Amino acid sequence: MNAARGKFITLEGGEGAGKSTVLNAVRELLAAHGLDVVVTREPGGTTAGEAIRGVLLDPTLHGRIAPETELLLMFAARAQHVRETIVPALAAGRWVLGDRFTDASYAYQGGGRGQPDERIAELERWAAAGLQPDLTLLLDLPVGVGLERVRGRGPADRIELEAHEFFERVRAAYRARAAAQPARFRVIDASRSLDEVLTQVRAAVTDFLAVNAARGAA
Repeated sequence: MNAARGKFITLEGGEGAGKSTVLNAVRELLAAHGLDVVVTREPGGTTAGEAIRGVLLDPTLHGRIAPETELLLMFAARAQHVRETIVPALAAGRWVLGDRFTDASYAYQGGGRGQPDERIAELERWAAAGLQPDLTLLLDLPVGVGLERVRGRGPADRIELEAHEFFERVRAAYRARAAAQPARFRVIDASRSLDEVLTQVRAAVTDFLAVNAARGAA
């Protein structure tokens, strides 16, 4: 008997949203429910993807990568990620927990860089094989709050060197996608205390698990 397909959960959000802490909390919650969890990230998730990540985040390349190049590099890493890591794990019945996926391209390369949504959608269909998450947690907070949080945590990468206005466009694009796809997205107020954020996250994931269990029993 073949294993039931696993589920794909992603975390999205701008700089300083606290994705790493939330990722660990979600992983622990899923594991507590007896689920086999694969944790991954973008750009990255494979040997080739991590090499591309190094290029994309290299601060010495700030202002020297065209928006089109950035978009294609993101999807080059994603194409490998989907085929090597995500799809095989889901097919084996494992649950995949990802730090960012294609929504990030609509936000950063679309909203931030001005790349057309239709161009990103075509790459999503082809390079990402049309794969979409089953649940996306959007950690939303004001841009100024997020940038203040990341200040001083280490040298800025190429993306973190962008202007405040860039991140405002990224946030607006994320919020627009969440509003357009309410069945998939859960918007988390990441400006609140860590305990309050984790309470929101655990409630959203627990609700998703309950709905998934009910569907499986039907």
